[in-house]
Amino acid sequence: MKVILTEKITKLGNIGDTVDVRTGYARNYLLPNKKAMRFTRENVALFEAQKAELVARHENAKKAAESKVDAVKNAKLHMIRQAGDTGQLYGSVSSRDIARALKEIAGVNVESAQVLLGSPIKSVGAFDTKIALHPDVVVDVKVYVAQTQDEIDALVAGKTLTFGSKKVEEEATAEENTESAEEKAETVVEETAAVETEEAKAE
Repeated sequence: MKVILTEKITKLGNIGDTVDVRTGYARNYLLPNKKAMRFTRENVALFEAQKAELVARHENAKKAAESKVDAVKNAKLHMIRQAGDTGQLYGSVSSRDIARALKEIAGVNVESAQVLLGSPIKSVGAFDTKIALHPDVVVDVKVYVAQTQDEIDALVAGKTLTFGSKKVEEEATAEENTESAEEKAETVVEETAAVETEEAKAE
């Protein structure tokens, strides 16, 4: 389905761009969330009439996101979790957990999809990720995961935690999460772009 974007969408296009996407993606996400409108002669005229308002809305959303940057940067994302003798978690820390923590700690509401974590965290350690407050406002954050607050304080201080024969340092990542946060973010974006490309081809 051909649609006109009414807001900027990462790896898809900017406001006013005409793109081809799968019908289901348009009907289930873009259209109901008012992120796009069907490409018709009437809607092209309607978009042009509303373009200034849409651009202004985009800029206001960007400014609102920018006002939250400091709160997100200063949020102490400390996750207390149970772990085994090797530092592997009984469970994991997901994007949803981080989004929930941001709301509780910093009062910033974000969807789990805005947390560019990649794969869930499955071990004790310090992990880099990004929070996309807006397509143009992405904030780097660090998430600390340990069994106690004392262990988290040690990680924050740059100390090493030892679990059996395995050492966990402040800059270390879990073996299951060998990608850096930036690589994970790029992977998420690339996977999204790939899906959208396949959707466009399917259409």
